[in-house]
Amino acid sequence: MTHPTDAADSRLESANTETEYEVRRADLPLSCPTPEQKLWNSHPRVYLPIEKTGTATCPYCSARYRLVD
Repeated sequence: MTHPTDAADSRLESANTETEYEVRRADLPLSCPTPEQKLWNSHPRVYLPIEKTGTATCPYCSARYRLVD
């Protein structure tokens, strides 16, 4: 059994591979890296406020997130 942040878990994406990500309201609360990404090779998970402005930037990796409906 693998841990959800395991590097060998093929169901997870690599973290921080794109500079801009689209997220939906169903994905909130927003965190970077997202729950679908591996943590072993990334920065600590941080939650980003995106609800008011529709955009957010990660203070660690500068990934940009845009809220789409």
